[in-house]
Amino acid sequence: MDTLSASERLGALGHETRLSIYRLLVEAGPPGLAAGSIGEQLGLPPATLSFHLSHLSRVGMVHGRQDGRFVIYSADFEAMNALIAFLTENCCRGEACTPEGAQPKPTRCGPSC
Repeated sequence: MDTLSASERLGALGHETRLSIYRLLVEAGPPGLAAGSIGEQLGLPPATLSFHLSHLSRVGMVHGRQDGRFVIYSADFEAMNALIAFLTENCCRGEACTPEGAQPKPTRCGPSC
């Protein structure tokens, strides 16, 4: 990943509403959520939700797919992992960065993430 792509993705996630949407989609896992469900859970009007989902889609952090009359959105876990890899690429000069005894928090969506 190049610096410009990372910057765009971080910028998109740097907005409180978009970060809330993204975290909700990460929690939902690969099946994703219908746009209406996202709006209901976060209390967002359709126009606001659409604006933020469009921004997240444009930078490649989420994808939408048509399912009948619904649009289902899901987090792009490959993009998320690429961003995390970019951020930690040169972490601590090759040394372990986690404090001794600290354990990373397990993910809820399993190995498909």
